Amino acid sequence: MRIALAQMNPTVGDIAGNCAKVLDFLARAKAAGAKLVVFPELSLVGYPAKDLLLKPQFINDNLAALGRIAAQVHGIDAVVGYVDRNAQPVGRPLHNAVALLRDGGIVGRHFKTLLPTYDVFDESRYFEPGPAQAHKNLVRIGDVTCGLSICEDLWNDEKMIPRRLYHQNPIADLHHAGAQLMINASASPFVVGKHEFRLELFSSQARQFGQPLVYVNQVGGNDELVFDGNSVVIDGAGNVMAQGRDFEEDLLVADVPIGRGGAAGGTPAGPMHAPSRGIASIYKALVLGLRDYVRKCGFFSVVVGLSGGIDSALTAALAAAALGCGKVTGVAMPGRFSSEHSVADAKKLAQNLGIAFCLLPINAVHEAYERTLAELFAGRQPDITEENLQARVRGALLMALSNKFGHLLLSTGNKSELAVGYCTLYGDMCGGLAVISDVPKTTVWELARWINQNAGRELIPQSSIDKVPSAELRPNQTDQDTLPPYEILDAILQRYVEEEKGPGEIVAEGYDQQTVSSVIRMIDRSEYKRRQAAPGLKVTSRAFGFGRRMPIAQNYQQSLQDG
Repeated sequence: MRIALAQMNPTVGDIAGNCAKVLDFLARAKAAGAKLVVFPELSLVGYPAKDLLLKPQFINDNLAALGRIAAQVHGIDAVVGYVDRNAQPVGRPLHNAVALLRDGGIVGRHFKTLLPTYDVFDESRYFEPGPAQAHKNLVRIGDVTCGLSICEDLWNDEKMIPRRLYHQNPIADLHHAGAQLMINASASPFVVGKHEFRLELFSSQARQFGQPLVYVNQVGGNDELVFDGNSVVIDGAGNVMAQGRDFEEDLLVADVPIGRGGAAGGTPAGPMHAPSRGIASIYKALVLGLRDYVRKCGFFSVVVGLSGGIDSALTAALAAAALGCGKVTGVAMPGRFSSEHSVADAKKLAQNLGIAFCLLPINAVHEAYERTLAELFAGRQPDITEENLQARVRGALLMALSNKFGHLLLSTGNKSELAVGYCTLYGDMCGGLAVISDVPKTTVWELARWINQNAGRELIPQSSIDKVPSAELRPNQTDQDTLPPYEILDAILQRYVEEEKGPGEIVAEGYDQQTVSSVIRMIDRSEYKRRQAAPGLKVTSRAFGFGRRMPIAQNYQQSLQDG
């Protein structure tokens, strides 16, 4: 059967725009001779729509759009993701649904069974799970019995998931009910290394049941989440037969073998685009997430404070790649403790990237702040207060440029800094998007080197990569005056935040007890700062943001014997 996978980039809430995309993909799929075109999960409303789903008119508009699309479906079947109402008097008011469209009408409505409520997912807030009877999610496409599933329904294989979150495996149920082909409509966010696991998981289930699997994934950035696409077709022997592009829209058309176990002997049945891996995938995710955040929020340009250091250099390079150099303005704001090479490196970066550059010295404003506060501060020694004044002057100037010229301000702090609170509220934390807030410092360096290597020239000055990190808020300051070396900090951070290990477990792995205790204390005490930070793009398994819900006012003391 020739099947088209419509890997589209929806905008949350833009039902009219998403509807137009669906119709465009539909026409292209029909022209390619496809018998069926499959769209991602909730493709009409975008994922995640969050509390827009609580608005009755929003649901009405999405249902009306589904009807308009159905009226134009002729000569091809379509599976489209949308929001349906729960007709039962008990339970959540909505269903996460897909509709089968055929011959100008809606011939089937099918509901998601497994509703994730971990990390960034909160579907039980809105949706009622579909009925457990698998036969209700079987449809006939021509003479083929197809089993429809939605995203999480595919993620409960007892052979691949260490701890299953659900008692039911919808894919196994569909197989036992007689499905000859598995179809999954997804909105699965990017995490580095996740697509490799997807392929293992999907191949495992295809082999287990001897049936081919069609998986179509959303692509694009929606707030903190980035969706990588990477739609695939897998035959009944577990071989990848067709692979869609990553991090861009794509119409993947494949001739899927049905019968005889659905195996094609590993013979490609459609395009085979190589997925990005490792640092290259992080780079693509950040570029796409930044581009879509700016575009979907209605901005056209960005402004970035350039310190001459690696974090702001990486942020500016990502912005230039995402938006084009003409849409990026870099601003150097030297103060009394800024080194000459910091301004020189910032200017060189701007020249290398081809972005606009301006210089705004802050000494006069900083001195004015100090004079204003001198009487109240009399008799007290200078401390971090005076240091932070400089960061807050810079934040105010950048916000002024944002207001005056309509730029979106990008903050430049990395995950390591945000974790331990090595950042200034209303200073360097100012901004509308924290581009690299889920990128540890060691990965920042890796990305910078990769960018230069991939470009075949020095975009990010080597001096910015090599220099000792410093906030330059006091004489001869370095980050390691306050923090452990970043290699150690990032290793502890990964274990404590991403892997949820306790201090005893981390110390048992060979890390210094005092260092571990100090880092954990800084992480826990900085929650109030992170709650006020700009949204950041998620690229790791556990990002700071709405997927990590820690209390601010808490005093949990963790024992070193907890491991």
